[in-house]
Amino acid sequence: MSLKTKIGNGLVVAPGVSDALGALIATDAGFDAVYLSGASIAYTRFGRPDVGLVTATEVEACLAAICDRVETPVIVDADTGFGNVLNVQRTVRAFERAGAAAIQIEDQSFPKRCGHLADKKVVPAQEMVGKIRAAVDARVSADTLIVARTDAIAVEGYDSAVERMERYAEAGADVLFVEAPQDVTQQRDLPVKLGHLGPLLANMVEGGRTPIADAKTLAAMGYRVAIFPGGLVRAAAHMTRAYMASLKANGSNEPFRDRMLDFKELNGLVGTPELLALGKKYE
Repeated sequence: MSLKTKIGNGLVVAPGVSDALGALIATDAGFDAVYLSGASIAYTRFGRPDVGLVTATEVEACLAAICDRVETPVIVDADTGFGNVLNVQRTVRAFERAGAAAIQIEDQSFPKRCGHLADKKVVPAQEMVGKIRAAVDARVSADTLIVARTDAIAVEGYDSAVERMERYAEAGADVLFVEAPQDVTQQRDLPVKLGHLGPLLANMVEGGRTPIADAKTLAAMGYRVAIFPGGLVRAAAHMTRAYMASLKANGSNEPFRDRMLDFKELNGLVGTPELLALGKKYE
């Protein structure tokens, strides 16, 4: 089932991942989609903040590895499209070939930064309209969704963000993503004002600027996609700190064993027996 069909059937919850292991675990947990987060790639691969340091080819490599491992639809964070309209088209073609089900492009200026950080800047609305049109023209399949994100609330105000999203929808965006509504009033108002133009995406960032809501509440508000882009990284960082402290203090993993997969369990998760059996088939 395509992501477009899944969104049409109800709210799609997509946990954020940065690699194939996270996508595999999310798939095993039963999620209908995953969100390849540029921020999570920056955090996990480079130990750096989300300030536009990750390149298109680095995201593409992560995307390809995930799509090679799982069939779960991937929504991929393409930042600003990594340049002008021609870069946007190249990015869309590359990400679609790698297996993306949806490609998200935002209207920040480059270098961009996390949508929940201060001092963001946005490009003129007409420039972003051109990027959306270029992205739509570049995709091969209509099932590859173009997600338009605006960061204008923090820069130009709420009304401007709504007006921008109306223009982006007219330009052909399939999914509408207004980043960082400041309160529950804005959060509830967005589907009322924009829901007739296309499915809306909600971004849940623990400790960010937007009130956190669960999937049932977001669905009742009128959202059709909910991403939790950084939750896995925050959980993993918390667990990694605890593990390192335990190993340093005890000189052994024994006190931490009940919070770890053992050798057999990890190999079962990643499919080692099945892969070895496949190899024997060709001997």
